[in-house]
Amino acid sequence: MKTNPTESAIRDKMKAVKAEWDGAPDSDKKDASLKHYEAAQKAHREQNDEDANRELDEAVKALA
Repeated sequence: MKTNPTESAIRDKMKAVKAEWDGAPDSDKKDASLKHYEAAQKAHREQNDEDANRELDEAVKALA
């Protein structure tokens, strides 16, 4: 099964966001970020790269 470059980029971005989330202290911001991360996972499973990418961006913003 071949993966397209966008799918691979999304998967790499998910790993980076997850690592950032793991290192963040427990807070409301971390909880909000998790909701976006989970939405990104769902979008990725549904092969909706645009929504997955947007949700990952929102997850990072929520941690800021």
